[in-house]
Amino acid sequence: MAERLPGRCWFIAPLDLLAAALARLPQGLLLGLGRCLAWLLRPLLGKRRRYARTNLALCFPELDPRRRHRLLRANLRATVTGALELLRAWYAPASSLAGLAQVQGVEHLRAAVAGGRGVLLFGGHFTHSELAARLLQELAGQPVHVVVRRNNHRCLEAMFDRARRRSFAGTIAKKDVRGLLRTLAQGGVVAYSADQNFTYQSAFVPFFGVPAATLTATPDLARRGKAVVLPFWFHRDRQGLYQLRIEAPWQGWPSEDPVADAARYMRELEHVVRQHPEQYLWVHRRFKTRPPGQPPLYS
Repeated sequence: MAERLPGRCWFIAPLDLLAAALARLPQGLLLGLGRCLAWLLRPLLGKRRRYARTNLALCFPELDPRRRHRLLRANLRATVTGALELLRAWYAPASSLAGLAQVQGVEHLRAAVAGGRGVLLFGGHFTHSELAARLLQELAGQPVHVVVRRNNHRCLEAMFDRARRRSFAGTIAKKDVRGLLRTLAQGGVVAYSADQNFTYQSAFVPFFGVPAATLTATPDLARRGKAVVLPFWFHRDRQGLYQLRIEAPWQGWPSEDPVADAARYMRELEHVVRQHPEQYLWVHRRFKTRPPGQPPLYS
């Protein structure tokens, strides 16, 4: 695309070079840069900071204001650092990723793949989700597809898509159900999350005790794609290493009740988020859609 739109996309080439350089930084330097950028960019993050502050107040009412403020600051650092981790996921050569992660439960993935079925790696929106998928791909030696939201800027989308396609088995647009089912039917492995605010095929189920509009279509997608659903969780530890975990399929999930299945998903996700709450994507308006008669939560 850069060749077709030189007047509009002239900045893509230098951005590519910068992204490739950042992706190769030693882990300690990359994390330190993330902390510095979070401080420098704080004045520009007002809207996202308000969203995160509201979410943390709703989800952690037991914390006093000082502790909640510390959590907010840690989350904003993780969010900004997540942009650098995204570049690492897209641009880093395999050699730069060596030694950055450990994985538990990879036998569940290998067993599903050996059985000839597609796999939904079912997780959540954390600040380093795509990096976790890339690290798993490298550690397990198993190509992974990622579900993505397309960027509205044509030049940036061309850049992002090209980078993702270099690093992953393929990309699937967020609403491309046919593409998702086709990938699963062909035995592909797809990193997938359904924990953002949905206005369609959704139900209000508790997330941290707050009604959250949650997609109910995931069990049906798994059935139609004849896929194995494996919970996939991850976090960055205090040493800066990534701990990945694949769990066995949940007992009794999916059931015949899609609302109950969505509620189970939120319970499992909440349990994981509570372990490292600063690394969840709280800057998203998770509770934007409200039950009938309830006022909006975000200003």
